[in-house]
Amino acid sequence: MNTNQKAIACLEQNKYDEALSLFKQAVEESRDVQSLTNLAWIYVHEEEDHEAALALLQEVVAKKPGSYFPYNLLGEVYVVMKKWREASDMLARSLAIQPSEEAYNNLAIAKYHLGDIQSAADYFQRSAQPSDYAMHSHIKCLIELGRTEEAKAKLDAFSEEDEEFVGQVEMAELYVELGCFEQAVEWFEKGWKLYWKIPEWISRFVYALLKINDARRAHEILDEVIQQKAEEIREADKDVFDDDWTEDEKAEYIQKLAEEQMAYEGLLQRITRGYIPPMKYDTSLRSSCYLFGCERHQHPEYHE
Repeated sequence: MNTNQKAIACLEQNKYDEALSLFKQAVEESRDVQSLTNLAWIYVHEEEDHEAALALLQEVVAKKPGSYFPYNLLGEVYVVMKKWREASDMLARSLAIQPSEEAYNNLAIAKYHLGDIQSAADYFQRSAQPSDYAMHSHIKCLIELGRTEEAKAKLDAFSEEDEEFVGQVEMAELYVELGCFEQAVEWFEKGWKLYWKIPEWISRFVYALLKINDARRAHEILDEVIQQKAEEIREADKDVFDDDWTEDEKAEYIQKLAEEQMAYEGLLQRITRGYIPPMKYDTSLRSSCYLFGCERHQHPEYHE
C-alpha cells in the first residue's frame, strides 16, 4: 500500500490528522499530479484553505495533466475567490478533457458573474436536473434574457416529487419575476410553514399579495412576523447566553432582530409608494470528489 492509499484509508476511517500528514508526505515523496491534487482537495474541502490549494493546483495544471480533476478543482477555487475570468478559462479546459455536471454548473456561475447571461443559461441547462437549483438558475437567466414564455413553461414543469426539487419559496420567487403573482402566492403559501421567515422573501410574498389585491392576507402575515420578532427580542433580552456569547454579540443579535422588525413594520407603506422588493439570487457552487485513488468513488490512481 503506497502513501496515497494509506492517506485515503485514514480519511475513510475519519483519522483526519493522520490522513493529512500522509497526504503531505506523498507530496514530499513526489510532487506529481496525484499528490498535489489530492493535498489540494483536502485543503479545499477539509481545511477551507483556498490559498494553499491555489498554489498547489497552479503547479499541477502547469504539468498539463490528462485528467479533468485538477482543472475542475482549480475552477472551483477560482469561483470561491470570485476570480470569474480565471474560473471560466480553467473550467473550459476541464470540459475539453471530459464533460461533467460540476464543470458545467460552475462555468455557468463564472459566465453569469461576467455578464454573459446567454452562456450562463446554456451551461446551467447542461448541468441541470428537471426541478433542481441549476434548472432554477437556468430559468432565472432566461427571464433576464427576456425569454419569459420559455422560462414559464420550464418553471411550470417543476415537480415537488423530484428528489432534487429546488424548494417552494424559490419557485415563488421566479413566478414573481415573471409577473405571475397568483402562482407566486400559491408557492409562498406552500413554503410559509416550512421556511425560516426573513425579510428578503417575506417582502416578496407581501408584494405578490398586494398585486392580487389580497391586502387582508398581507396584513395577516406581517402581523405574524412582527409579533414573532418582538417575541424573539424579548427572549434574547432575558436569556442568559452561554459562554460562546459575549454581551456585545448579544447586543448585536438583538439589534439585528430589531432591524428586521422595523423592515416589516414599514413594508406596506414602501410597497404602496412603488417599492419593488428585489429578488435575492445567489449562484450555487457544485463540487465532487476529485481524489485520485478514492476507492469509494472508484477513482483510479493517476498515471502519466
